[in-house]
Amino acid sequence: MSNNEQATLAAELMRSRQTILPKRLTEPGPGANELDLILGAAASAPDHGQILPWRFVRVPVGARSRLADVFGAALLERDADATPDQVAQAQEKAHRAPLLMLVVVDGQRGDPDVDLHERIVSTGCAVQNMLLMATALGYGSALTSGKALKSAGLRTLFNLTDGEHALCFVSMGTVQSRKNGRLRPATADFFHTLAPLADAQDGV
Repeated sequence: MSNNEQATLAAELMRSRQTILPKRLTEPGPGANELDLILGAAASAPDHGQILPWRFVRVPVGARSRLADVFGAALLERDADATPDQVAQAQEKAHRAPLLMLVVVDGQRGDPDVDLHERIVSTGCAVQNMLLMATALGYGSALTSGKALKSAGLRTLFNLTDGEHALCFVSMGTVQSRKNGRLRPATADFFHTLAPLADAQDGV
């Protein structure tokens, strides 16, 4: 296969990736061998000094009720007047998607001169690699966040250290239904070229 053919396949894969909300992800989820491929893709992310500033914690079905309790408690901490239905809705989010993982960034592991922003960039690359591998395997995926990520209960549940940050959740599974793909931004919307020195001076 030529380089151009490989590039075309890669471009098609990236364009085909879209966010599928966890409530639209159903069984089956990735099997053990597929999960190995997905996690292995993360290892190709750029990582300054190979400090491994990220980790992923799987939440199996048997532990979903513990996470649901954290979601419900976090809502009540933010809003003591939340109704039982609202608490139940918050708890239900823990039970969506066959595969659910918490993304954790470590701000202190390894070289202390590697700042948190660089660590988050590395984590984002690792997550994107995982999403693309899941897409290649035929699964839908999504990233979700929320105020509960900063709750003391969640930090306790996942045994986060002082230097660790809960960044988001990754959900994966079989696509039950999907919406039409959103229009991607045009290159001109996010790409510009810095003017050479002479041109910059002429514009002053």
